[in-house]
Amino acid sequence: MSTTAVTTPSRLRVPRWAVPAGIAVLFAVAYLVFRGTGTLPHDKSAPQFLALTDLREWIDDHRNSNPLFLYFLNYIRIFVGSVYTAFQVGLYALGWPGLIGVMGALAWLAGGWRIALLALAGVGSFGVLGLWQSSVDTLALVAASVLLSLAIGIPLGVWAGLSPRVRRAIMPVLDVMQIMPTFAYLAPLVLFFHIGAPAGAIATMIYSIPPAIRITALAIEQVSPTAVEASSSLGATGRQTLFKVYLPLARSTMALAVNQTIMMALSMVVIANLISAPGLGGDIIRGLSRAQVGIMLPAGIAIVIMAVVLDRMLVALARKNPHHRIGGARLIPAAVLAAAGLALTPLLPAEWPEGWTVNFVVQVNDAVHWAETSWYGVTTFVKDVTTSLLLNPLEDLLTSAPWWLIAAAALLLAWCVSGVRPALTALGCLLAIALLGIWEHAMQTLTTVAVAVLVTLVIGLLLGVAAARSSRYSAVQRPILDAAQTMPAFVYLLPALALFETTRFTAIFASVIYAVPPVVRLVEDGIRAVPATVVEAAAAAGSTSGQLLWKVQLPMARRAILLAANQGIVMTLAMVVVGGLVGAGALGYDVVVGFSQRTDFGMGFVAGIATVLLGVMLDRITQGADRRPSPQRRKTT
Repeated sequence: MSTTAVTTPSRLRVPRWAVPAGIAVLFAVAYLVFRGTGTLPHDKSAPQFLALTDLREWIDDHRNSNPLFLYFLNYIRIFVGSVYTAFQVGLYALGWPGLIGVMGALAWLAGGWRIALLALAGVGSFGVLGLWQSSVDTLALVAASVLLSLAIGIPLGVWAGLSPRVRRAIMPVLDVMQIMPTFAYLAPLVLFFHIGAPAGAIATMIYSIPPAIRITALAIEQVSPTAVEASSSLGATGRQTLFKVYLPLARSTMALAVNQTIMMALSMVVIANLISAPGLGGDIIRGLSRAQVGIMLPAGIAIVIMAVVLDRMLVALARKNPHHRIGGARLIPAAVLAAAGLALTPLLPAEWPEGWTVNFVVQVNDAVHWAETSWYGVTTFVKDVTTSLLLNPLEDLLTSAPWWLIAAAALLLAWCVSGVRPALTALGCLLAIALLGIWEHAMQTLTTVAVAVLVTLVIGLLLGVAAARSSRYSAVQRPILDAAQTMPAFVYLLPALALFETTRFTAIFASVIYAVPPVVRLVEDGIRAVPATVVEAAAAAGSTSGQLLWKVQLPMARRAILLAANQGIVMTLAMVVVGGLVGAGALGYDVVVGFSQRTDFGMGFVAGIATVLLGVMLDRITQGADRRPSPQRRKTT
C-alpha cells in the first residue's frame, strides 16, 4: 500500500519591512498631494498673544491691589528677596579677604589642604578677573536658592522615599519640571513675581528642586530594610527610626542631592539674568547681545570655577566617615585661615584693588577674530553642508506639510515605539501647539532639535562604545566628562559663538557639546552592564569583535541606549532654546523677545508653553520606548 505525502501550502509571509515601507509611501504621497495646505503660518499679532500681553499690563497695574498678590504672592516675593538680601549683606560684610579666608577654612574642614588651596585660588580668581561684585551676587543668589530648594526638596524627598503613594503622585510633576526647558520658567514668573532677584531665585528653585527630591527619595528607598526592622523591634518610634536610621544611612547619597542642587542652581542663575536677576549672568548676556566672546569669557570662567570649587568641597564632605570627628589637624589651620582673612578685612580696601585685575577682553576678541579668519573655510564648510543637507530640507518638510499630517505621523510613530498612552500624549501636545498659534516656529525648533539629537547620538554612541571596550580610554575620557557636566549650559555658547558666529548651527553645535557627556556615560554603563558570561559565550562561539558588539552588547544595552536618547533629546531641546540668543530663532527667539519687549510678552509666554509641550512629546515617546519588550523574531521551520 503506497502512501503519498500531502503538502499544505505555507501561508504567504509578508516581509517585516513591507508594512513600514508601505506606511512611509502613504505618508509621502499624502505630503506631495497636500503640500502647502494647512501649514498654520506664524502671526506675531495673533489674538491670543495680544490677550496675554494685555493680561500682563493688567497684572502690573493691579499688583499692589489684587488680593492674590497683596496677601499671598507678594509675601512670597518679599520672603525670598529677604533671604537673598541676608546672604548678600553677609557676604559683603565679610569683605573680600574675609570671604576668601572663610571659604578656604570651610574647604579645609571638608577635604583638607588641597581642597582649601583650590578654594582660595578659586575665590580669589573672581577678583583677578575683575568680577568680584558680580561673583558675590551670584554666590548669594545660589546660596538663597539652594537653601530654599533643600528646605522644600529634602522633606518631600524623605516623604516620597517612605511612602510609595506619595512617590507615585509626585514623580509625574517632577518629570514635567525637569522636561521644561529653563526659558519656560521665566514667563510665568515675570507674570506673578515681576522681575529682579526674588523672581530669579524662585526660577532657580523650580529648576533645582527636582533633583533634590528625586535623589533624597532614592537615598531613603535604598536604606536596608533589615536596619529598619531592627530599629522597630527595639521599640523605636517612627520619628526615632527616621533620625537614627534612615537619615544617617542615607547621608552620602543625600550629599549628592545637595551637590546636584547646587550645580543646577548655577546653571539657572545665568539664565535668570533675563528677568533682571543680579550676578555673572549680566556679563554673559551682554557679551551675547554684542557677539563678543571677550566679554563673556571671564564671566564663563568665573562660573566654572565657582561650580568646581563648590563641587569639590561637597564631594569631599560626602566621602567623609559620618562618625569621624574633625580633629585639630584640620580645625586649627582652618580657624587660623578664617581668622587671618577676617583680620585683614578692615585693613585692606573694601573693593578689590583694580591693579590686581587682569583684563583680556581685547586679546580674546582678537583671538576669536583670528580664528574666524583662519578657520573660516573649515567652519563655513561644516556649517553650510549641515545647513544645506539636513537643516533646510527638514525644516522645509516640517513647515510645508499640513499640520494634521505631522500630527498623524507623530501619533503613529509614538504608538509603534512606546504604546498607546504615549502616542495620545504626543498627539495632545501637537494639537495644543496648533491651537496656541505657534506651529510654524515649533516646527523650526523641532528641526534644530532633531539635527542636534542625531549628531549627539552618533557622537555619544561612538565615544560610549569606545569607552566601554577600553578601560584605558575610559580613564582618560572620564575626567573630561566630569568637567563638561560641571559647566553651566551657557558656557557652551562661548566656543560655538567663537567658531560659527550667530547662526542656527551655533545653537546646534553648543547643544551637542552640552548633551554628549550624559549620552556617553549612559551608553558606556549600559554596555559594561552586559553580563560577562554572555560575552564570553558569544566569544567562545567564534563571534568576531564586530559581531559581539552588534549582535550581543548593543541589543542587550537597549534600555540604556534608549535612556541615553531620551536624555539627549531633553538636554538638546533645553540648549537649542537657549540658542535663541545666538541666532537659533524660532521658539527660543520668541521667548527672548517676549522678555526684552513688553509688547511681545504674549508671544514669548506662548512660546515657552509650546517649548514645554514639544519637550513632553519627545520625552514621552523615548521614555516609553525602554519599557516595551523587544520584539521577538518568530522561528520558522
